[in-house]
Order: sequence, then structure tokens, then C-alpha cells
Amino acid sequence: MQAFEFYGVGRVVFGRGKFAAVGELAAGLGRAALVIYNGNGVVDRLIERLTAAGVAATLRRQRGEPVAADVDAAVQEAQRHGCDCVIGLGGGSAIDAAKAVAALLANGGAAVDYMEIVGKGQKITRPATPWMAIPVTGGTGAEATRNAVIGFPQKRFKASIRSELLLPRVALVDPELGLKVPPEITARCGMDALCQLIESYTSTGASPVSDALALRGIGVAARCLPQAYRDGQDLDAREGMALAALLSGITLTSAGLGAVHGFAAPLGANFPVPHGTVCAALLPHIIRANVNALRWQIAAAESPALARYANIGRQLPEYEHAADDKAIDACLGFTADLVRELNIPPLKQFGLLPSHVPEMVALARQTSSIRFNPAVLGDDALAAALTAAIGP
Repeated sequence: MQAFEFYGVGRVVFGRGKFAAVGELAAGLGRAALVIYNGNGVVDRLIERLTAAGVAATLRRQRGEPVAADVDAAVQEAQRHGCDCVIGLGGGSAIDAAKAVAALLANGGAAVDYMEIVGKGQKITRPATPWMAIPVTGGTGAEATRNAVIGFPQKRFKASIRSELLLPRVALVDPELGLKVPPEITARCGMDALCQLIESYTSTGASPVSDALALRGIGVAARCLPQAYRDGQDLDAREGMALAALLSGITLTSAGLGAVHGFAAPLGANFPVPHGTVCAALLPHIIRANVNALRWQIAAAESPALARYANIGRQLPEYEHAADDKAIDACLGFTADLVRELNIPPLKQFGLLPSHVPEMVALARQTSSIRFNPAVLGDDALAAALTAAIGP
């Protein structure tokens, strides 16, 4: 058994109706909160409960995925209003922005000072200003991760500010908040969660703890994501996806990801494609590339990584007792079928062309995620997977 480290949020409050406790939870963090949100569906209820608890709120809407300038401007606004805590409400964009703001309020400087690859990569040395994550979309798991993904348009790249000191004091996960999320957002965010669970389970950095949580999450997502997409008012399905997303954040934080997320950073920075759509479009093709490579590199019967893809296939009830080869085929078929069922668009709809592939492969090689991929994929294999995701 390899050595491992495990990171987790200090307090997770999970369940239907738990949003009612948000005022009390926020009051335990500070008296003046910067609230970073995207979408209007819940923010009015949040302000009511904060006011009742004696917590002043400064609102800032995050439009689109955050870039370094967004974070710096939000930090300045928090300082002007004397905010002593931060709340991120909504999808991963709002929560990542809140996470980065909390880090900078405590550590000083600008976002680029702490960004990997494109920035100075300075270390976070002080615990982030107290902050709370309240996810709504059931997707990114950002409420449980120790990194904030920030865009840097000047270098056409997205990179992380990363430290265990960025974890929120509280993650408040109420599946009822997701009942009004539109089907297309449900689809792409849910596929992001599923991708993170699959990649963290097959990652070379996986551990016994992350394995148990990832497999649980994969099984839950496999059952609940199609139903949440078909019927957004199905609270059981929403609850399952809220749990799957939370588990995906926990597992990726400790295990790392893989080639899908290696592509996600440069694609998201260079094309107007949502992160979850990138993950969904690429996932079946990267899985197939990994399986093919592993079968060439190591005899199937001796490959722990291949056995993991088989275990993923066995999370589908009809393949629970299947032999390895049949279970691996089930994993491949399930992910490809799910992309079609959820109407995930091909990446060509966002302006990505085959001529862009070599540059995107080169940029993906620079990311931290690629080193955790379970198979060694050459440029040709990565290019073929991305080309397939672009579509005919």
C-alpha cells in the first residue's frame, strides 16, 4: 500500500432543508460577509437569513468562470466594506472565486502571485479568511477542494491557486437548492462530478480512502444523473447528485485527476466552452484511450488500472458480477451512452477545430492533472481523443 495524504473540509452540513441554518453558520464566521454568487435563485433567501442573524452582506455576482482580474476586484470590494468572512453561493465559478478571495484577504497580494504555471506560484502561508461554500448545481465539488481554478486571459490559460489552507470552514450542501437548475446545467455539472469521481478512482494518486468514496459516488451518479436531467424536481435524484459532487471534490483533492482535466484548463481558457461540457465530451474517449494503452502496456490480468475500470463498470446493476473484460466494456458503453442521453454538444460547437488540436495537446501536457493519468498516453493518443470529442 502506497503512502498517501487526505484532506477534508472541517465541517460538512448536508441534507434537505439545511439551508435554514445558514444564518447561524455564517454568524460563526464573522459579522460582515462578501457574498459571491452566480444566478439569482437563492441569493434573496440568503440575504434574509444573514440579516436575521446579524451578518451584513456585500453582494458580488460572478459572471462566467473567474479570471484573475475578477478575484482582485472582489478582494478590493471586500476590503472597502470591511468584510471579515466570505460566502460562495452557486456553481463552481462562484465558489472558486470566493475561495481565491478568502485566500488573498488573508495572504495579501494579487491572484497571479499565487497561480500555478502562469503566475508566480507563491505559497499560501496563512489560513484563508473564514469562508463558507454553498453549492447549488450538483457538479464541481468545489466546496470540498483545496484549489481555486482561475483564468488568466493574458496567457490563454486557467490555473490553480492551491493549498490545504484554502479549504472552507463550512460546506453547506442542501439538495433542495438545486431543484430549479436547468437541464443543460444539470447535465454538464453532473458529468463534471462523474468525471472527477472516475478520474480520481483511476488516478495514480488514489488511496484506500479516496477509492471507497469515489466508487460510492460513481454508483450514486450513475443512478441519479439521468433522472435529475429528465426530472429536475426529483429531490431524490438531486440529493444523490449533491452527494456525488461533494464526494468528487473530496476525492480529487486527495487523489488527483487525469487527462480529461488536463485538457479542461487550456480548452476552457481558449474557447467559450463550459468546464463540465469539456469533461463530458472528452470522458468516453479518454477512458477508451487509457484502456487501449493499458492493454498494450501490461497484460490485462495484471493491470490494477484496468481492474479499476472493471470496478467502475460493476457499479451498473446489470454488470455487478460481470467478468473484467465485460465490465470494462460496460464502463466504456455507459459513459458514451450518457453523453448522448444528456445531449452534450460536441466541442466543434464552441469553435474548436482539428487544427487547434496540437496546441491544446501541448498545453495539456503542462497541467498537473496529466501526471496522475493511469496510462502513459502519447501525443497521438491525446490528439485522437480530443479530435473525437470535437465531433465529425
